[in-house]
Amino acid sequence: MSDTDSVFQGQARAARAASRDLAPLTRARKDAALHAMADALAAHEAEVLAANALDVARAADAGTSSALIDRLRLTSERVASMVAGLRSLAALSDPVGEVVRGFSTPTGVRITQVRVPLGVVGIIYEARPNVTADAAGICLKSGNAALLRGSSSALDSNRAVVAALRTGLTDAGITPDAVQLVEGGHEVTREMMRARGLVDVLIPRGGAGLIEAVVTGSSVPVIETGTGNCHLFVDATADFAMAESIMINAKTQRPSVCNALETLLVHADIAAEFLPRALAALAASGVTVHADPSVMVFVPDDHDVQVVPAGPGEFDGEYLSLDLAARVVPDLDSAIEHIRAHTTGHSETIVTRDTRSADRFVASIDAAAVLVNASSRFVDGGEFGFGAEIGISTQKLHARGPMALPEMTTTKYVLVGEGQTRA
Repeated sequence: MSDTDSVFQGQARAARAASRDLAPLTRARKDAALHAMADALAAHEAEVLAANALDVARAADAGTSSALIDRLRLTSERVASMVAGLRSLAALSDPVGEVVRGFSTPTGVRITQVRVPLGVVGIIYEARPNVTADAAGICLKSGNAALLRGSSSALDSNRAVVAALRTGLTDAGITPDAVQLVEGGHEVTREMMRARGLVDVLIPRGGAGLIEAVVTGSSVPVIETGTGNCHLFVDATADFAMAESIMINAKTQRPSVCNALETLLVHADIAAEFLPRALAALAASGVTVHADPSVMVFVPDDHDVQVVPAGPGEFDGEYLSLDLAARVVPDLDSAIEHIRAHTTGHSETIVTRDTRSADRFVASIDAAAVLVNASSRFVDGGEFGFGAEIGISTQKLHARGPMALPEMTTTKYVLVGEGQTRA
């Protein structure tokens, strides 16, 4: 670190040096480090939970919403899941060195395209201290150094988690500079976004405001993870029991995450029969429905349902809570049109028994994930068998969908000849 370096620049230079050490590591060395990180995190669970309790208490005193506090809160079970996530990464194949394709030229030069680490990955994220362990583990396994910029609301939690992970790295004989927590005010975030040449890629993970700020304000290349205004369309031929089960699971299993259901669309042909049942089930699960006028006419008189009129713009964002927007649509085409107008490109679902409707929906909806007769809660790197994930990418370049180990690499071409020269 030179005399003119800022604290962040010093961290970034240390991360660059660490990335060069990580790139050639064998899978065995990286897997041993992941297990050591998991061991250290488990051993320091009490410190992590005590630090998290401070963050949660501050958030509650500040009037933070219950949805955001849920994202912030750690429990013994969530720490155990973080530990298990690190261990599961060790069991996965190493993407580094994987041959994407290979061929020989007419001159006999052998060309292979192989996966290599990105280098230094900066991750800017809100709340959710479990992301700290997930991101560090994925970066380590894919040979990248991680600069982790968590939110101030989770500062104590992130400090404790990163301290444990760095202890594990040291125990495994790997430089702890492979995982660093970036602290400071907004000026440090701006510095991180301008650190082209020190940071190879930035990944924002959080609300729409954070993602937009990073995408528009960075000179460093950005992999965009998106918000999740996820829709469920119940088609005319849907099995009602199936539709209800998927709806309740997608909305209530964990409402504060990006793959939770936010908008329900119901085909007009079944609205009179399905909506009273759906509204009663949602009310029983504590969900408030923000209803379009097309839904209000089907609110039953004999049920204690929780329905309020939808306000302007309520079909365009995430609730991240036990709230759900709802609308009746005339047909499949109208459902597709509505989703195209309001989607954030995350996860969109149809429940139907008509294969032609399913095929039309899949072909017509442009999203990172399209589901037929399954809950959007499955759109998750862990559920896909990828291990922990960095996030769900909703962009179309480099990576789309759950970003796991392969998405944390780039490629290079290796040419091997026997003295050939070009004519």
